[in-house]
Amino acid sequence: MKSARRRSRELATQGLYQWLLSGAPVGEIDAQLHDAQGFDKADKEHLDALLHGVIRDAEALSADLTPCLDRPIEQLSPVERAVLLVAVYEFKCHPDIPYRVIINEAVELAKTFGGVDGYKYVNGVLDKLALRLRAAEAQAGRGNR
Repeated sequence: MKSARRRSRELATQGLYQWLLSGAPVGEIDAQLHDAQGFDKADKEHLDALLHGVIRDAEALSADLTPCLDRPIEQLSPVERAVLLVAVYEFKCHPDIPYRVIINEAVELAKTFGGVDGYKYVNGVLDKLALRLRAAEAQAGRGNR
């Protein structure tokens, strides 16, 4: 069974995908997500933080991702871009969530919604990003391998 947080990340990814493709206002996307299957099982507070936070801070979050990408962010698939934006937001705004959990969740989202090997790309980008945004935590984790 999926956790309420996982469901929140799934819905946020779907909402961000829609936002990236259509540019629809966040209120409209939010309303549609409330009608989505599984909304009742989501951590609504986390979903709101992810959706609204990523859209509000999209430019800064994209700037954080850029040094870890092998191409311009606009060339990423909308699914990969949405997944990465959720993850970078969690890296920066939710220090209570271990970076490994954020990466694992992002990989699962990419497997669920993305292309065949998109999850490998997401994993590689977030490994690099963890060293930039969560350096002490990531270095400690690497020392335990």
